[in-house]
Amino acid sequence: MADLLHHHKHHDPTNQGIVSVPHGPETGDDHASYPYAHNPDNEKAIFAYLLHPDDSYTPEGVYWADLPIHKRIAFVAKTDNQEALKELRSIGSMMKKDPLSPIGWYLRNAVLPGAGLGLESYVLFSIGNLTPLFQAAWPACWKSFKVCNEQWVNAVTYLEVVGIIVGQILVGIIGDGIGRRWGLIQDAMIMLLGLIMLVASWGTSLNGWVVCYAWSLFVYGIGVGGEYPMTATAAMENATGSGRVSTKEDRLHRGRNVTTAFLMQGWGQFFNQVILIILLLIFHHGSGNPPYSKVATQWVYRVSFAIPAVGTLWLVYYRWYKMPLASKQLNAIKKKANVTGYDLQSLKLTFYHFGPRIFATAGGWFCNDVFFYGNKLFQSQFIKVISPTSSNNVMTGWLWNLLNVGVSLMGYYLASFLIDNKNYGRKWMQQLGFLMDFILFVVPAFHYKYYTSIEGIHAFQAMYFLSSFFNQFGPNAVTFLVAAEVFPTPVRATAHGFSAAIGKCGALLASVLYNYITTQQKFYVVPWFGLGGMLITAIFLPDTTGLDLKEQERRWEYIRSGRESEYHGVAVHKQHLSLWERLRGIGKYYDPELDYQSKINDMRADWEAKQAEKQTNEDGLASEEDEYNAEVHSYFHATGNNSPFLKPMKQQQPSTDSDDMNEKAAS
Repeated sequence: MADLLHHHKHHDPTNQGIVSVPHGPETGDDHASYPYAHNPDNEKAIFAYLLHPDDSYTPEGVYWADLPIHKRIAFVAKTDNQEALKELRSIGSMMKKDPLSPIGWYLRNAVLPGAGLGLESYVLFSIGNLTPLFQAAWPACWKSFKVCNEQWVNAVTYLEVVGIIVGQILVGIIGDGIGRRWGLIQDAMIMLLGLIMLVASWGTSLNGWVVCYAWSLFVYGIGVGGEYPMTATAAMENATGSGRVSTKEDRLHRGRNVTTAFLMQGWGQFFNQVILIILLLIFHHGSGNPPYSKVATQWVYRVSFAIPAVGTLWLVYYRWYKMPLASKQLNAIKKKANVTGYDLQSLKLTFYHFGPRIFATAGGWFCNDVFFYGNKLFQSQFIKVISPTSSNNVMTGWLWNLLNVGVSLMGYYLASFLIDNKNYGRKWMQQLGFLMDFILFVVPAFHYKYYTSIEGIHAFQAMYFLSSFFNQFGPNAVTFLVAAEVFPTPVRATAHGFSAAIGKCGALLASVLYNYITTQQKFYVVPWFGLGGMLITAIFLPDTTGLDLKEQERRWEYIRSGRESEYHGVAVHKQHLSLWERLRGIGKYYDPELDYQSKINDMRADWEAKQAEKQTNEDGLASEEDEYNAEVHSYFHATGNNSPFLKPMKQQQPSTDSDDMNEKAAS
């Protein structure tokens, strides 16, 4: 920014020469000698592309959310179409040079950032997939509970969810206190430890093995929990950068960048199901039909967990050596606020100013996880309704689930495609997803006998798959994004981790409750969480679609310095505030003209601070050198050696063994 302001130049029509704009966005009397110093139009021309980028403002400087609805729709459509055309041209240029280069780009920008989520999803949803196989191979343990304790069998799902909750809160705090990079590395290492335990788990009895299996999942769950806040914050902040000025890529594609990493969760489910099918065919002599031998089940179980262990080991390496700048934005914010360690003041201010947002992100995630984990962890029970024969044939249930995962992936990708569209975006997407899940569960709840009969089974099947689609194309993707997006950088991981942990309480509720109620009763219970999630979203969640994240950080600087009423920017525009915040009058400070002057002043303050820091560093280096020279000359004076040929900066070199031998020989 400083270089940009310092070197920006204008053509002078009077002198037919080039004159420099004042150092920094200064327009005061000290720069009266500059011909354009007091020209507001000239100032706006200089800073328009910084303060009023064309993807968010009209040529007249009107913010897109201030436009009448018909003009807003046209502006958004034009901007998105231009960006889409630009991206298509870029893809075309890449393919001319290398036809496979778009694949490489996708691997670097979507697969790698979401690798941790893909691996944890693979393991997480193995539980629901492996349970039918365990029940078929060890019915006395997993079905009738004659040789295994029923509570420990049920604890397999409980303990994993508890581990996730612990990891989300703990690693969220660590990620804000120590840094994103260490949080990412730590997650991968804990997941690796958990996978080693899963592969090696054993017991002197079947019940002993179940106990070991459950505690291994608890350890693994801690790493899984940490992946949520760390992946979300890292993916968002790496795209945003640490300076005051954001990029067009961030403004137009921030949501896509985060959700493309998040949708690796869907691919984790997909590959888990595919690999389990392949392993069962390999170890069960090419057949997926019962009965299933205990040896084949052991091999399927252990190899299926050994595969992600290899991937997680690579993830540890990648995060350790290839992500040195993961904490760059967090460090920049802390440095500016003169904070080291955990920023407790920001945490207190966040709960005070953004308490309703925490309720929105945590409450929405809770409602979503009753749907999501109820659907996934106990999907075998739902599939039995669709395909009654799957109760005896594990392969049949797995194939139905594979189809369901494919439908879910379509929802993930469509969410990624539309989540940054200003005419639709985060809030509408989450509300629609909750509403559709409510409808698709409440209809079969009150007509259960018909929809599970031969006449209605296909309609039931369609509703079940559509519920999976709208869950991904809605609350499951949006909750992950907004829980990081609506909070300031210093406590972003903590707020995200807390929201996710409350969400997992919904998963815990589902995992406990679903063990004690029938399938039909589940349909009576679940829909109301969809309705509740929709209402929480409508009232308490702000819409950050199209909001420059740097503006939110700028507003936070004003809040932290006790000047909330002096912020007049778009972060308090009614478009980006929740209904609750608007009713409280937070949007009353929005004023584009006052905000323009505030931005100029903020940029000037940034520039002057950087110049002062630069001068301080230069003076510090000079004073250190002067102090060193003074000490050297004092030494010479004390020893009586004032030879001008002795160089103060010359350092004594350490002697080598050969030097010592030569000195001894000379003596």
